[in-house]
Amino acid sequence: MKYPIIILALIALTSAAPQGDTTPIPIIRQEQELNPDGSYKYAYETGNGIQAEEEGYLKNPGTEEEAQVSRGKYSYTSPEGELIEVIWEADENGFRPQGAHLPTPPPIPPEIQRALEYLASLPQTTEKPAERRL
Repeated sequence: MKYPIIILALIALTSAAPQGDTTPIPIIRQEQELNPDGSYKYAYETGNGIQAEEEGYLKNPGTEEEAQVSRGKYSYTSPEGELIEVIWEADENGFRPQGAHLPTPPPIPPEIQRALEYLASLPQTTEKPAERRL
């Protein structure tokens, strides 16, 4: 009964062992700035070609519409040798990355597009729907 536990422990130890090259990768460039208003910038580049930049600020501070806004970019070389570049933005509308390697949604069918355009052309109402009574 002890043998399965010993075997599992050995498997866990071998899988936890360092894999591949463990040579430290140098940081070639590093810049950072933190301002009293909460805005910030940073950038770095590593010896293996990874580059990243980010900047951000607080939008509408002290209001109900307060939101953190950040934007940046990063790049690296994939294991297949392809340069991967991502430009992104993040704010109250979520995280929005852009990159040539990212999948894109299929086009909206013409029928659905016409329906969306029709709905957008209808007058806006501010009335609340009538409450249902049980």
